[in-house]
Amino acid sequence: MEKASIIGLDLAKRVFQLHGACAIGGVAFRKKLSREKILAFLAEQPRCIVAMEACGSSHHWGRAIQELGHEVRLIPPIYVKPFVKRQKNDAADAEAIAEAASRPTMRFVSVKAQEQQAHAMLFRTRDLLVRQRTQLINALRGHMAEHGVVAPQGSTNVKTLAEAVDDPSTSLPLLVVELARIFLTQISELSEKVVALEKVIAREAECGSQTRRLRTVPGIGPITAIAIETFAPPMEVFRRGRDFAAWLGLVPAQHSTGGKQLLGRTSKMGQRDIRRLLIIGAMAVVRSALRKGAAEGTWLYRMLARKPRRLVAIALANKMARVVWAMLTKGEDYRVPASAPV
Repeated sequence: MEKASIIGLDLAKRVFQLHGACAIGGVAFRKKLSREKILAFLAEQPRCIVAMEACGSSHHWGRAIQELGHEVRLIPPIYVKPFVKRQKNDAADAEAIAEAASRPTMRFVSVKAQEQQAHAMLFRTRDLLVRQRTQLINALRGHMAEHGVVAPQGSTNVKTLAEAVDDPSTSLPLLVVELARIFLTQISELSEKVVALEKVIAREAECGSQTRRLRTVPGIGPITAIAIETFAPPMEVFRRGRDFAAWLGLVPAQHSTGGKQLLGRTSKMGQRDIRRLLIIGAMAVVRSALRKGAAEGTWLYRMLARKPRRLVAIALANKMARVVWAMLTKGEDYRVPASAPV
């Protein structure tokens, strides 16, 4: 068996496919191994590049394979797909992974540490519970509207529904009251769990120096700080703040051709959680500026004077992303920008 310089590993639950490629591009080996035999086989191989698609279990395997001395490269699946030849199967996928990893301009995903994945689970758990609570609230609002009880959207207005259920003057059927109380109980339990998880997130955000530094930026709280630390790659992989903002999808989508620049709406490509949280934080800053008044001469003051607030919020989110890049690459806290002379 020839020496492989790149090994493409197609991950699965039980049976994994490996494709070894030589330095000159030939095939060194093709193997199908069970889960229990993967690490033993890779430990016998000379130190080389082991490439995998970035997926749910890839970071676990990446850490284990790195301990064997190999260089691990994780590739977004969308970048592997163009290299699949004809029929799609495990062997073809493993070969495509090895081929994609050999490209000098290929973009890779950093292997996450266990702490990062734990924070990701914490973030996802809270996000799931919030979505479940929203579903219950909307379902209860819909059912109660059919009986003439109307309440605005939002978790803060559940109290209106609860008062209507307990009020005998609403003359709701007994079955409706009993079912509504089941909804209210579930909503209350989920709210308690969400509050408990937010306390854990705040505590975790206070423990890290990077998250503490991020929280000095207006519009970035503990949840956004944890999301940036967990889901964003090391800032050193971006040459400038614009690249990080583009990675988040906070830049116009391009439809350019023939030297003619055609820019559309925000691309919405990249990490959606960080992008969503930055926009929410930017909207909070914009609302505060509209309510209290932005300082004269500042960028936000000039933008609000001539642009719609939603457009300003997107532009501010882009600006926040570039600020985050600068802070993390230089190791500095946020500094309030000086006002331009009027």
